[in-house]
Amino acid sequence: MIVCRLGEIMEERNLSNRNVVEITGVSRNTVKGLQTDASRRVDYDTLDRLCEGLKLTPGDILKYIPNNKEDETD
Repeated sequence: MIVCRLGEIMEERNLSNRNVVEITGVSRNTVKGLQTDASRRVDYDTLDRLCEGLKLTPGDILKYIPNNKEDETD
């Protein structure tokens, strides 16, 4: 599973939704969706704008969490 850490990063940096919108030019709805990890996808352009504006890498924003095979049911 891949999760978006934007909300964590915003909290660590004390950034509001409005701050991120102003810094990156990404729409308010997109930032909110990524902030709450409600979005199911992110465009490369959006990821690029977030990385550029917030001085991050894609690996800082996105985190891979392996599925636990023991939790899977047949």
